[in-house]
Amino acid sequence: MERRYNTDDLSGLTEEEVQERRESCEGNTVADQITKTKPQIIRDNLFTLFNFLNFLIAALLFAVRAYSNMLFIAIIILNILIGIFQELKAKKLVDELSVLNRPTVRVRRDNEERKIALEEIVKDDLMVLASGDQICCDAVVVSGALEMNESLLTGESDAVVKEPGAELLSGSFVISGKAYARVIHVGEENYASRLASEVKKEKKVNSELLGSMRRVTHFTSFLIIPLGIILFLESYLLRNASVETAVVSSSAALLGMLPKGLVLLISVSLAAGVIRLARMKILVQNIYSLETLAHIDTLCLDKTGTITNGRLKVRAVLPLTELPKGEVDDLVQSYMAASDDNNATFHAMKEQEVSL
Repeated sequence: MERRYNTDDLSGLTEEEVQERRESCEGNTVADQITKTKPQIIRDNLFTLFNFLNFLIAALLFAVRAYSNMLFIAIIILNILIGIFQELKAKKLVDELSVLNRPTVRVRRDNEERKIALEEIVKDDLMVLASGDQICCDAVVVSGALEMNESLLTGESDAVVKEPGAELLSGSFVISGKAYARVIHVGEENYASRLASEVKKEKKVNSELLGSMRRVTHFTSFLIIPLGIILFLESYLLRNASVETAVVSSSAALLGMLPKGLVLLISVSLAAGVIRLARMKILVQNIYSLETLAHIDTLCLDKTGTITNGRLKVRAVLPLTELPKGEVDDLVQSYMAASDDNNATFHAMKEQEVSL
């Protein structure tokens, strides 16, 4: 059953109503993390066909107590640790950035204005919006007026005026004004969430080095097991060697088919490149993305929102009237005291005492 509310009531929801909506699964949900989990990182670096074949040979050598012939496994472990350490470090940095940029929302509840976390929003919450705020949930303006930047959604940079009754889409930003808006969608029902879910997919690593290594590994995997059995039987049956000797000789031949040194060389080279980029404050999330960067000869950047911060500063005051100086000061101060605007110009005037 659809709930109806008095649009003139700006007291917000009560705690009982908030709890009721949470129990009805009408609370907001936070989007999935953009980084892999730690178990995923460990699994992707550990459970590969290349590692399986090497550990299988190592297990056979261990079974016959040929410990001195197992030194090659140190190269495999080192290669695994390099990949895991680099991805865990990148995950830590990205997660820390996500926490720093985690938005909070101002809402009215029990006739009081509160600041809550994004996941605490429920349907029908009354959000308090002002300049600089991002719309985190689809909402309808109840009172006030706003100028909105919807360029992330529509591609148009022109400001859009939103008055009572107008819908606010998640992902847009408030340029100026102040208003109260009631949440109409939460979680995956939000416009921005629906857009993201339509294009969200896991992108595989596009690396020529990694692809070549996988092709070599897949090719040798079809040969290494039957060839290993043939070499063992040949040594054990035809040359009457002991089981230990047959395993060691067969393993020596099979290990030459697995390019362990090449894999380690690639990992060390890429890791060294990642370290050099880290010294220049460049974050590399995947070690093989360095190879992609090596193919780039032209890098195009959009400076919007990166170099400029959108803050204004009063440099000079040019009087356009012949009113007495004191009267002009009083008029400006009266306007600033009475205005509830929150745009960049108002902040600049408020931060510096205007003297005419």
